[in-house]
Amino acid sequence: MRQTILATVLAALLALPAAADPDPTDWPAVLDAAQGQTVYWNAWGGSDAVNGFIDWVGSRAKAQGVTLEHVKLSDTAQAVSRVLAEKSAGQTEGGGIDLLWINGENFAAMKDRDLLFGPWAEALPNRALTDPDNAVLRTDFTVATDGMESPWGLAQLVFFHDSARLADPPRSMQALLGWARENPGRFAFPQPPDFLGATFLKQALIELAGDPVMLAAPVAQADYDAVTAPLWDYMDALTPLLWRQGRAYPQNGARLVQLMADAEIDIGFDFNPNAAANAIAAGQLPDSVRSHLHDTGTLGNASFVAIPFNATAKAGAMVVADILLSPRAQARMADPAVWGLGTVLDLDRLDPADREQFKAASYGPATLTPQQLGAPLAEPHPSWMETLEQDWTARYGTAR
Repeated sequence: MRQTILATVLAALLALPAAADPDPTDWPAVLDAAQGQTVYWNAWGGSDAVNGFIDWVGSRAKAQGVTLEHVKLSDTAQAVSRVLAEKSAGQTEGGGIDLLWINGENFAAMKDRDLLFGPWAEALPNRALTDPDNAVLRTDFTVATDGMESPWGLAQLVFFHDSARLADPPRSMQALLGWARENPGRFAFPQPPDFLGATFLKQALIELAGDPVMLAAPVAQADYDAVTAPLWDYMDALTPLLWRQGRAYPQNGARLVQLMADAEIDIGFDFNPNAAANAIAAGQLPDSVRSHLHDTGTLGNASFVAIPFNATAKAGAMVVADILLSPRAQARMADPAVWGLGTVLDLDRLDPADREQFKAASYGPATLTPQQLGAPLAEPHPSWMETLEQDWTARYGTAR
């Protein structure tokens, strides 16, 4: 009898309809639903500056009744794989990831596999403070966001050098090759598929390709061999001139900074315009380090947050995403003393008092101002990054 009753209760519970997803257009209801929720934000955890900013966002979320837990990732693909595994197992609710820092090929993969909740991003109250005509906020590596992810920071590739050792750094890929011939072993890049290493390949491809416009289309629609031939000719020439003759590569950006600090290389690079200043402040690099760009510009893109289709705390995740778009959070994030990531807000849409928060930021000599950075180069379609990584590994991926 007891087993019969338990079976009946269990069957009744399983028959109950799943809780309705929060309506992003009803913000008061979202705030109510978010009360008491814990949001597990899976985000890269490899930077003290980034981790400190996320901790601060957590304090702001707490004031709105939401607990934020930073799940630190070394590779976003790990989180994508987890969501995909949950969907394959039929777990359509109660997922382990509520918010995900994402862009590029990871967003394209999740969108293509219906792993995202939405649309929701354009309904956030603070989204009105961005420029609706800014294509960088509506497309992610040329893929339309369709309200499935919310922008929260702008990043751009910058190179940096120790001005005490190198007064006039090369400012193009061809100039870098010429400099490397005169200074063998003094340049390195992280081994793809590390994000920075793959970014270096894309920057080189854009500079060397005869018609970079074709990179906006999927790689399958292009003559890949013809488009990439100049890149591989370049890499064939550069590889033996690299640190350790290209027989070993730094694992990541942190190792690249260490090689700079140890005077083993003379040029580093990062996707954060404030990276050099951060390293100086942390005592990792000397205060003679300065940032520079290539003359034709460098790659840039927006960082986004997305909510998996089966997230447990969708309402809380939207609250956190809206906090990220607030003038206070954006000004703090853009301050080089905190992080130095570019704002996604349209300052002309802010109240005078909110604009003043951005004016208070001070740029030291190691950081390029937004005016010096200029307009970034557009990212290729995500399929180019995946194919370039695979091709590079097949050609050169024998590092020890």
